[in-house]
Amino acid sequence: MTIRYPGGKKYSPRSDKLNSRLAQKKSLQYANRGMTLEEDLNETNLYYRQIGRAVIHKKPTPVQVVQVDYPKRSAAKITEAYFKQPSTTDFNGVYRGKYIDFEAKETKNKTSFPFGNIHAHQAEHMKNVQEHGGLSFLIIRFSQFEETYLYDASHFLQWYFEQSERKSIPKREIEKAGHFIPTTFRPRLDYLSILDQFYLSM
Repeated sequence: MTIRYPGGKKYSPRSDKLNSRLAQKKSLQYANRGMTLEEDLNETNLYYRQIGRAVIHKKPTPVQVVQVDYPKRSAAKITEAYFKQPSTTDFNGVYRGKYIDFEAKETKNKTSFPFGNIHAHQAEHMKNVQEHGGLSFLIIRFSQFEETYLYDASHFLQWYFEQSERKSIPKREIEKAGHFIPTTFRPRLDYLSILDQFYLSM
């Protein structure tokens, strides 16, 4: 029996297997490429929890439920809801007895990190965390270069509040004052090792 594709090309089981093997090889080569910063951090934090190193989670995005239908007595179906503006930062938790609180942002900008990525209330929150002895920072990814940096909130807040005429932080300043986070297999982004070296070594 001859099987043909819609275009008339003859089906060949052997070539299909070859294509399948090539596709599998390609998928392995590109595994984890193109992952978002949030996905990388979620995977990293899961790994930290699994090995008992830290307890850090992404905060759920607040949702305002507007309408609910009850098709059955035992079931409820949300039919209309809206995302609320987040009140604080993306991630928080505990590491070595310290409260950890940080915001994660990606930018396609090649030369700077725009302030528009951070809301004013989030900047105030980071300021409050630092005033109460917590560790607050940003993890910034320049997606065009696949470069990720841990940038202390004190540096960010200085630019944000004191450089009112500016609308962004130059990338070179983040490279100078921040800490580059290499991408590895597990954990994907080992930012806790940076905290160990520069924040918690004393």
